[in-house]
Amino acid sequence: MPDPHPLKHQTDIARAAALIADPSRAVMLKCLADGRALPASALAAEAGVSAATASVHLAKLVAGGFVTVARQGRHRYYRLAGPDIGGALEALAIVAPALPITSLKESNRTNALYRSRTCYDHLAGQLGVALLQALLDRGVLTGHDGIHRPGEAVRDRPSSYGHDFRYELTDSGRGQLRELGIDTDRLPPRRPAIRYCVDWSEHRHHLAGGLGAALTARLFDLEWVRWGVGPRLVHLTEQGAAGLERSLGLVLVEA
Repeated sequence: MPDPHPLKHQTDIARAAALIADPSRAVMLKCLADGRALPASALAAEAGVSAATASVHLAKLVAGGFVTVARQGRHRYYRLAGPDIGGALEALAIVAPALPITSLKESNRTNALYRSRTCYDHLAGQLGVALLQALLDRGVLTGHDGIHRPGEAVRDRPSSYGHDFRYELTDSGRGQLRELGIDTDRLPPRRPAIRYCVDWSEHRHHLAGGLGAALTARLFDLEWVRWGVGPRLVHLTEQGAAGLERSLGLVLVEA
């Protein structure tokens, strides 16, 4: 019987890594890691490079499939090509060494990222990890305890980042989420409903996938969370803290 897939290719990890390896491109990718589109001028400012240099870097990221671009008037807006890119950046951050902190501003921003941020279109940091734990404690999800243990694997199927432990939505969980205004039967199509990322700052799991995106979008709609002043930064509002405690029993204790 002929092989239905006669051409088999290995992935070019070196090429992908080379695109991320440049410090300016790495900064731009991190700025785009919240899933929003940003103009080239904002990315140039964050990376500390000229507009012309930023244009060259962004062209390479677009050509490599890491970033997409759309024109609005005279401006071009860039965003990550999809959640898999955000997940790859989050995974790489787990093994990456820490950047030196040289100012109070950098220290404050780092602390803010640790507290609450987005990982593409879902919540991460202390808030994201605590949210997943609350969903487990309330019986909305089941399947794992949310703790990342390097080397731990499920024996009955191959290990794959975000898939090797299967979180499942319970029947009672569907009802609890419905009370929050989330219809679990209408999650984004062509995307796994429930996945997780290993949070690089907390080294625990946070909720990703279609459900993670829908829950995060709902929290923004309710104004329980709001965007911060920098890329990826998210702040839990007083209304949000009260709402999450009331609905999910989540009490975020800041370190």
